[in-house]
Amino acid sequence: MPSWDVVADIQLLLQFHFMQNAFVAGTLVAVLAGAAGYFVVLRGQSFAAHMLSQVGFPGAAAGVLLHVSPVLGLIAFCLAAALGIGLASGQSGRSVDAGHRSESAAVGSILAFSLGLGLLFFRLYAGSAAGIYSFLFGTILGISDRDVELTLAVATISLGALVVIGRPLVFATVDPDVAEARGVNVQLLSIAFLVVLALAVAVTVQIVGTLLIFALLVAPGASALQLTARPGRALALSIVLSLAFTWLGLALAYFTDLPVGFFITSLAFATYVVVRGVNAAATLRSGRLRFVPA
Repeated sequence: MPSWDVVADIQLLLQFHFMQNAFVAGTLVAVLAGAAGYFVVLRGQSFAAHMLSQVGFPGAAAGVLLHVSPVLGLIAFCLAAALGIGLASGQSGRSVDAGHRSESAAVGSILAFSLGLGLLFFRLYAGSAAGIYSFLFGTILGISDRDVELTLAVATISLGALVVIGRPLVFATVDPDVAEARGVNVQLLSIAFLVVLALAVAVTVQIVGTLLIFALLVAPGASALQLTARPGRALALSIVLSLAFTWLGLALAYFTDLPVGFFITSLAFATYVVVRGVNAAATLRSGRLRFVPA
């Protein structure tokens, strides 16, 4: 159990190599998920993020079936699904509503097909299914040095891409028609972001699993956008919240022997509920004060 001696608790947390790997990988994933998640919420693409997380299961199953790293299978399937969504739901020359309807249809179709592939790969695999099932709920406490290196490479590439496309992506999200009129390739930008999102999903699965992916990809960004409308501040706040949920989740899991994913999702959900509740109370109070007769 944790004590009041914070320094001693931190030393205890980091005395084992598997916890060192967990914190390094968790920090990388939290930064990437917090940054990508801000744009997910801003662009209203939570359904697409959900689909990409579910594609992770057949991707991991394919990796195990082919005797390669399940993480590589995750990345390959998530990238293929992201490109499929982007190409099938291109918004160039369409209204925003039509683009969203087209994207929803593409997401639903790809999700159904990928889950069917996952079932096929699972049936074809003759070995133990523990390696596949572990990706449903996360395996952060069992992450290897090689997986940490892969996570570092993917996170670096993805964050670099977000730095490059971040400003035009916000512009294209807030007003796609004006952005396109000013020469911004909205469709190409959307595809590029989906590719970054696919990479973020692939590495985040190691922390919370495919079934709990929303904890890091949606909740921090949603809470941040409730607290501030300024893009820079909201992005930074989303990353900070994602880091806090991940670090606290790992620490609580270590001292209580309960699942990491449970703590991360609970912290993320509780924070979002509190933020929404405070905002609702402030709005209600402001409305009452506004209409009080003189």
